[in-house]
Amino acid sequence: MTNNLDVAGLQRRLAEFAAARDWQPYHTPKNLVAALSVEAAELLEIFQWLTPEQAERVMDDPESAHRVADEVADVLAYLLQFCEVLGVDPLAALAAKIDRNEVRFPARRRSGGSADGGEGGDADGDRHSSE
Repeated sequence: MTNNLDVAGLQRRLAEFAAARDWQPYHTPKNLVAALSVEAAELLEIFQWLTPEQAERVMDDPESAHRVADEVADVLAYLLQFCEVLGVDPLAALAAKIDRNEVRFPARRRSGGSADGGEGGDADGDRHSSE
């Protein structure tokens, strides 16, 4: 079932699923982004009290792995529906963001630390490339 999957095909399936249940009136940008936030929080909840080591092994437990996969699916479903409603191409948006981040956060050689003497990130301490 995972062969030949594409974003547009998944968005079409999600739209058909919602249409068959007359859910379109509820699929507003505000409602979809709120649902996306809730589902992301449910994914976070799985990891909330785990140590970093436990978090790295979460997929080793079949029950936890299933929960993670379900929440990832929920997050992605709401993100794809949100993008569809607003006309955002998620792959193009991601590619453009990576391009901007490559300029904003140029790669540099690491030899035990960053230019600011810290343990990574840029000189102003910002290590989050998705911002």
